[in-house]
Amino acid sequence: MPKNLVIVESPAKAKTIEGYLGKDFKVTSSYGHVRDLPKGENAIDIKNKFKPTYEVSPDKKEVIRELKKLVKEAETIFLASDDDREGEAISWHLKEVLNLSDENTKRIVFREITKSAIIKALESPRKIDLDLVNAQQARRILDRLVGFELSPVLWKKIKAGLSAGRVQSVAVRFIVDREREIEKFNATSSYKITALFDVEGKQLQAELPKKFDTKEEAEAFLKNCLEADFSIKSLETKPAKKTPAAPFTTSTLQQEASRKLYFSVAQTMNIAQKLYESGKITYMRTDSVNLSEDALKSAEGEIKGAFGNEYHHKRKFTSKSEGAQEAHEAIRPTDFSVTEAGKDRNEQRLYELIWKRAIASQMADAQLEKTNVSIAISNADQTLSASGEVIKFQGFLKVYLESTDEEDEEESTAKGLLPPLTVGQELELIEMKGRQSFTRPPARYTEASLVKKLEEMGIGRPSTYAPTISTIQKRNYVLKESREGTPRKYTEMVIKGGEFVSAVKTETTGTEKNKLFPTNIAMVVNDFLVEHFPNVIDFSFTAKVEKEFDHIAHGEQPWEEMIQNFYGAFHSKVEQTENIKRTDVNSSKELGIDPKTGKKIIARLGKFGPLVQIGDQEDEEKQFASMLKGQFIESMTLEDALELFKLPRDVGHFEDKKIVAAIGRFGPYIRHDGKFVSLGKEYDPLSVSEEEAIELIKAKREADAKKHIKSFDENPELQILNGRWGPYIKMGKSNYKIPKDKEAETLTYAETMEIIENQGDAKKGKAKPKKAAAAKKKTKK
Repeated sequence: MPKNLVIVESPAKAKTIEGYLGKDFKVTSSYGHVRDLPKGENAIDIKNKFKPTYEVSPDKKEVIRELKKLVKEAETIFLASDDDREGEAISWHLKEVLNLSDENTKRIVFREITKSAIIKALESPRKIDLDLVNAQQARRILDRLVGFELSPVLWKKIKAGLSAGRVQSVAVRFIVDREREIEKFNATSSYKITALFDVEGKQLQAELPKKFDTKEEAEAFLKNCLEADFSIKSLETKPAKKTPAAPFTTSTLQQEASRKLYFSVAQTMNIAQKLYESGKITYMRTDSVNLSEDALKSAEGEIKGAFGNEYHHKRKFTSKSEGAQEAHEAIRPTDFSVTEAGKDRNEQRLYELIWKRAIASQMADAQLEKTNVSIAISNADQTLSASGEVIKFQGFLKVYLESTDEEDEEESTAKGLLPPLTVGQELELIEMKGRQSFTRPPARYTEASLVKKLEEMGIGRPSTYAPTISTIQKRNYVLKESREGTPRKYTEMVIKGGEFVSAVKTETTGTEKNKLFPTNIAMVVNDFLVEHFPNVIDFSFTAKVEKEFDHIAHGEQPWEEMIQNFYGAFHSKVEQTENIKRTDVNSSKELGIDPKTGKKIIARLGKFGPLVQIGDQEDEEKQFASMLKGQFIESMTLEDALELFKLPRDVGHFEDKKIVAAIGRFGPYIRHDGKFVSLGKEYDPLSVSEEEAIELIKAKREADAKKHIKSFDENPELQILNGRWGPYIKMGKSNYKIPKDKEAETLTYAETMEIIENQGDAKKGKAKPKKAAAAKKKTKK
């Protein structure tokens, strides 16, 4: 047997590393964390300095048994989990569970999985850093205490099944606060003047730097220009430059992958982890923008070889974020000469993004020439402006340009090449427009812009952004979705060919794509926490706690002391909430009186979501109606509620049976002949027509027919269906794969049952590594 055992977190990483080491090494995986705090109140001994009790996760018992066998046969054990607090804790837990001795146990760390990095790590092992372990323990224990004590308060005072988390609740607060800013926002309008000139067959776009507040002012200006002559008043040309962005940190990679590749934050981290484990990129959890000397030399060679010496410019970037570990590196390719890597298209696209960003960071500035043009109006004091930009030397732009979160629709005319111009030159006006534009409310957060906000505020760390954003969506506090805009009228005035024309046009405003929206429950819980637990949900306090974790990691503060400082005041607040009456929690709103019954109408949270209700809680004949998506209890009006009570609504008939539109637990739907068809986002149950409903019923029937391949008389619960990934077997609530050598259409009952039995056995035999791998993803992401 090999005398050296190396333990890493994931099988993919183990496979890559084993390829670099000789026959004296066995590399195996722990599948992430092997121990955690058990559920229940015995996990943390609060009276005994918050002493935690850990237990091996049920799905890791087999993994531990296998590791113990391997440990017995090895002379030296190398704990090689990731080089961060989470990784340090995994190594410590392994040492404790496997009863490893200090004499033959070594901790090794690396931030890229290359042969040279692994050999270097083996040559310079160290002991487990207990300060890093304590920082991770402090985070885990504090978050457990907050969740364990706060969640039952929410169950009692608001709604069963709710949960609260230290960082998640703050992230939700950002989204709730932004939604309220948008709700309160009142758009104001102004008029922007743009002009198009003909210059010897080429077009020149210009605009008036100042906007007019009223239609009358804009109209007067345009009509005045009917009589005007236009000429070049001045030309100003000056050099300018653009500088490349720093190489990626975790948060900037998440933001840019969202903007350029449309990846979710969790998707970016999943793909980056695969690239890291296969040795293609450096460690993907980092807040450093530093590049090692080896990386700088490698990038220099690649740039000079591919583009020429003049394209290279060595740069050392330093992190702005406090607590960034400069000994760590930014995310970069492990080998700059590898321009393409990854097993599938998404891995290839993310690798290309990382390669381009890192290479561009070591390239020369782009040299530009900017020209600003001022255009005189013969009968007015105002001047129009035009500008152009010429790239004199591409520099880093040859490879990469960073995107921004909000591309401004109102950005002035596209900067490109200007036609040849001279001072005094007369211009021929093609047309001039005065268009009404409106101020825009603050933008809702995307996953990426929320990460940016959390980082700016010092809340969370690279390892926490993705799980935080996934958690608030899983817990139904936040919905990520696209929403259609609404029509809005605007005025456009044009002078062309000596004539003035004014028209009212329609545009769509407020279209949202993959934005984060708070739910009603998020607003109620947020307000409750702000009122009763201001510390937990305070931005600066949460950032201060993060800094205290950093102090623990540097050995500057005992972790028990840090938790005691937090817990004392927090626990007394929890005890005080016993006196809060459920009726005092602001989770409902009285809207007015129902004109038909004379009873009160209330908007409130129900078991399955927000609803409106006619009659008090004691009223035996009270009526209910579910609220539509996007409607909030706090902004609900009596008129909105009365509209909802028009549901369920008779839409019409089809095949002599009634069609009814309504809203249910899972959203709006139509019911026909005992069957339900979802209305999705496209249709409103209050306005869907009979024709539209019939089309939806027919489409659903067609989809169901395509889905069904085969049923069996012997067992009505057994079906062969067509799914997203092809045909599969469904037995009750369980699904089973059909082997590649079998045809779904020709399967007999006996063959189908045999497949189920075989897969049942296979699942039992392989469950533990699969569960372990899933657990690894949960713990590390």
